[in-house]
Amino acid sequence: MRDAVIVDAVRTPVAKGKPDGAYHAIHPIDLHAHVLRAIAERTRLDSAELDDVIGGTVTAIGEQSTNATRLASLAAGFPEAVPGTTVDRQCGSSQQAISFAAQGVVAGAYDLVIASGAESMSRVPIGSARQNGFVGGPGLEKRYPGGLIPQGVAAELIARKWGLSRTQLDEFSARSHEKAADAWRQGFFDAQITRVNELATTDESIRPETSVERLAGLRTAFQDPRWEQRFGMIDWKITAGNSSPVNDGAAAVLITTSETAKGHGWRPRARIHTATAVGDDPIFMLTGIIPATAKVLDRAGLDLADIDAFEVNEAFAPVVLAWQAETGADPAKVNIDGGALAIGHPLGASGARLATTLLSVLERTGGRYGLQVMCEAGGTANATVIERL
Repeated sequence: MRDAVIVDAVRTPVAKGKPDGAYHAIHPIDLHAHVLRAIAERTRLDSAELDDVIGGTVTAIGEQSTNATRLASLAAGFPEAVPGTTVDRQCGSSQQAISFAAQGVVAGAYDLVIASGAESMSRVPIGSARQNGFVGGPGLEKRYPGGLIPQGVAAELIARKWGLSRTQLDEFSARSHEKAADAWRQGFFDAQITRVNELATTDESIRPETSVERLAGLRTAFQDPRWEQRFGMIDWKITAGNSSPVNDGAAAVLITTSETAKGHGWRPRARIHTATAVGDDPIFMLTGIIPATAKVLDRAGLDLADIDAFEVNEAFAPVVLAWQAETGADPAKVNIDGGALAIGHPLGASGARLATTLLSVLERTGGRYGLQVMCEAGGTANATVIERL
């Protein structure tokens, strides 16, 4: 029986996805290439042995177009014989890359593969690939009159459905910043980091001084009467403070079999136990993590109580709070070192970033099983269970 194990995982500090961000001067292909080189150097991997590089990038236009992962592999100096492909499952792109890599290893199609992701939201802004705000075409418009909606509006609908108050959202957000800042102070992130330059020594979007009172003063970001015409009265609550920021960043994971790892003298850090993806309501869009959690636990033969640490992507505060309400997960086990509200959400890199952080948390706390879930535009979600070795 072949398995899929993680030899190592690495990420950059996450930078602000703005012209004043630490990585704005860096081409997104070079940003991606940086983590590919870093994972190879950390593991003393001969990149010529790689069977593939599978990477995630969401906004595949302009500088991030034309199979960005293949270009990043070449920019990293990997041999021309090493192929590369780019995955788009929206925010779950690099988490899906990890799943595809694991599936290929277990099936025998690969022996060694890097799963990675990168996004430069400062140079290729979110939404750049859209034309006229809707890309679905007449068939999708017919099924969903009025088209799909912005994710922020979906977050508002989630907050309304689960009865979440503005104070609850802001409290959760402030706590994310507090946990992430504390993780940096205690050195919890140090071993997972590869620094790109001297401008970003920590995650730039973390605000240690953030408080519920400060967040309460922010204006709502998505308030628009046309959405109330379509969905009824909305008590607008989503702000820049309880939404993930725009960011630049990259992350990479080296995946192989236990047998291959032994042959290279590597001690695997974790086994990819079970992975799945689901589709869900594309209007609510971000609630797919709820059925994804149920499905992956069922396939894994595990109960929620078996999970020692959760990484739930904080695209918006109500997403995680609704997930907690539906699953009954212990909040003390969720995003122990903070989440995307503070650390940031460089779209294509976030799945691999969460995996890198989850590994670190399990090793520090002595946990055995970790569960990572990611909500995604269009109503899909990824869920992955890893087992610390």
